[in-house]
Amino acid sequence: MRRIARTRARIKGTAERPRLAVHRTNRYFYAQLIDDLKGVTLLSASSAALHKGGTAGAKAKTTKTQESFAIGEMLGKKASEKGIASAVFDRRSYKFHGRVKSFVEGAKKAGLTI
Repeated sequence: MRRIARTRARIKGTAERPRLAVHRTNRYFYAQLIDDLKGVTLLSASSAALHKGGTAGAKAKTTKTQESFAIGEMLGKKASEKGIASAVFDRRSYKFHGRVKSFVEGAKKAGLTI
């Protein structure tokens, strides 16, 4: 809790440059673009949405890191459609490694400046 509060105390999101917050569980990866001044979520994306879309055997087996990259690309494309070019990254208590790093690389590839 202290690690999250310490990271969060330095980061504020605005409408022009929202806060990009991530959350990961053992199964899914979630991300949101948040405007802290209004207290509103502008966009969100998750790997849970990817799983609900198709049947279990229809898609090829992917790793969680590959799914995180795809979520980053999806969120980056949504952000560019809404006119959001840059964001402030809030990694919360997670290390910048593995799925979190892969997500950021996907978002950058889609055109989001972090």
